[in-house]
Amino acid sequence: MHTNRGFTLIEVMVVVAIVAILSAIALPQYNDYVLRSQLPEAQGELAAMRTKLEQYFLDNRTYEGACAAGTVAPLPTGKYFDFVCTTLTPTTYLVTASGKAGERASGFTFTINEANNRVTTAVAAGWTAGATCWTIRKGTPPC
Repeated sequence: MHTNRGFTLIEVMVVVAIVAILSAIALPQYNDYVLRSQLPEAQGELAAMRTKLEQYFLDNRTYEGACAAGTVAPLPTGKYFDFVCTTLTPTTYLVTASGKAGERASGFTFTINEANNRVTTAVAAGWTAGATCWTIRKGTPPC
């Protein structure tokens, strides 16, 4: 008696369909997970910049010139975000982190100022910006 070995075409197609369905569900969630893993870089560096800027202010009684290289508060170099001091006056500052082009975080912009006001000014499609906090995940911001 001769028995057939192997798989039928139907069995292979069922497996392909199952893999396709699982991939369609998993890939978008994985992309969101990768994006969420990039956001803490901006938030952590902005929080650290706030501390450094306050130290600069205590030493110099002004924020002007604080973000220059060689000071206690030079701008950080991020892998996923670019940082810039958009406003520096004697009594105020605004530091902005913008997602780098080509990165998943490219649609995001976070700011912090001397009053510790944390704002998400831009987000990627499908996300909601936080007017009084930093957005950390899709859906309603935690503020």
